[in-house]
Amino acid sequence: MKKWPLIILLILFFSIFLFQYSVAQCSICTKTAQQLGEKPAQGMNSGILYLAFAPFAIVGFIGYRWWSKNKPS
Repeated sequence: MKKWPLIILLILFFSIFLFQYSVAQCSICTKTAQQLGEKPAQGMNSGILYLAFAPFAIVGFIGYRWWSKNKPS
């Protein structure tokens, strides 16, 4: 059971390094980013990923707290 926090930490660690290679743009954002140029498009993509990460982190934290309170002894 002690391995789960380590596994989760490793997944988060590697996802941070792969964060810059992710593409998280809808079709409208892609068209806008193409008009802006390369550097602003990367900044826009990073901002979208940053905003998308927050709800997942909150839900994950709430889920972990719920799971840890309700697991059988």
